Amino acid sequence: MRLAEMESLALNIGLVMFAAFVFFIIYDLAKKSNAGKFGTFILFGALGLGLAAFLVKTLVVEMMGGGHI
Repeated sequence: MRLAEMESLALNIGLVMFAAFVFFIIYDLAKKSNAGKFGTFILFGALGLGLAAFLVKTLVVEMMGGGHI
C-alpha cells in the first residue's frame, strides 16, 4: 500500500470518527439539557447541519474531480 492510499484511508476513517463524535456530543447536550423529543430534533437539525454541509462539500468536490480523497 502506497503512502497516498494510506493517508486517504486514514482521512476517511478520521472523518467518520469525527462525525460520530460530533453526533455523540449533540446527543449528550440534548440529554443533559432535558430538551425532549422536539428539542433534540432541533439540536440535531441545527448543529448537525453544519457537519452535513462539510460532508456534502467534500463529496461534491470529489465528484467534480478536484479533490484527492
